[in-house]
Amino acid sequence: MCISMDHAEFSGTTLYAGRLRHSEHGLIHVLGYQNTAVNLAAGPNAMLLHLPTARMTREHFLPVGRTDDVLQRMVDAVRPLSVSMTRGVAWMGRDDSAVEIFEHDIYTVLLAADPTRIPAALEDVPEHKRPRLDPDLLRFYADHFPGHTIAVCCFDSAAARRAKPLLMWYSPLDPDRLTLPALDCHTGRAPDLDAEVPVDHWVLLSTDEAPRLWGEPVDYAPDMRHRLRSYLPDAVVGAHYGGRLPNGDFSIGHDDLVTAGMDGLRRLRPERAA
Repeated sequence: MCISMDHAEFSGTTLYAGRLRHSEHGLIHVLGYQNTAVNLAAGPNAMLLHLPTARMTREHFLPVGRTDDVLQRMVDAVRPLSVSMTRGVAWMGRDDSAVEIFEHDIYTVLLAADPTRIPAALEDVPEHKRPRLDPDLLRFYADHFPGHTIAVCCFDSAAARRAKPLLMWYSPLDPDRLTLPALDCHTGRAPDLDAEVPVDHWVLLSTDEAPRLWGEPVDYAPDMRHRLRSYLPDAVVGAHYGGRLPNGDFSIGHDDLVTAGMDGLRRLRPERAA
């Protein structure tokens, strides 16, 4: 579950999206992403995520340090109430020239507001992590996700390896809708939006405006740093999704999250921008 620049296999995916009013940044969304990646390409590869925010920098990526089980602890909080099963999901019919490059766990990350700037920026990625690029893939992002930030996470691991979580915060394009990037294509080409794709991942959601006794409390590591804890929820809802679903992202309105929990989650197919 994700889009890669070349042939790859991703498994054990966990997705988290939360909405909160942070003491320093105001109303923000927090996105968490973790999987096990196997590179099936002859050379380096990359995972791409489209983030619903106009601008991000490396400062928006939160280092988890020794507490790299943070998303697993969220899964553990909801697991007793949700068995691994196929779960139905309803179908829902800046300085753009800059590309920031930095290291994060196993990834060399590129952040771009304009995906057409990525090919030139790849020349600054270490050669052993520099993937091949299909121009049609970047045209797809430019056509379907204007105003988004594109994260290109380059890696070269040929053996299965579970990365530390990607955990990031941002000022969302729509503060009242949480969207988790879940488009799927592992061939390096643009995804087929009419396809059904296999899914095998946990989806977790939170809000700091939920009523009392909403969701399941999360038991974090006692040595978690205070700064990281300030971005994380006290309670989450979640479910495991398996089987096949229409290709697309997961999305939920904030009011639906508060009142309906996971039952308000929808599968969202991107439309070409006018």
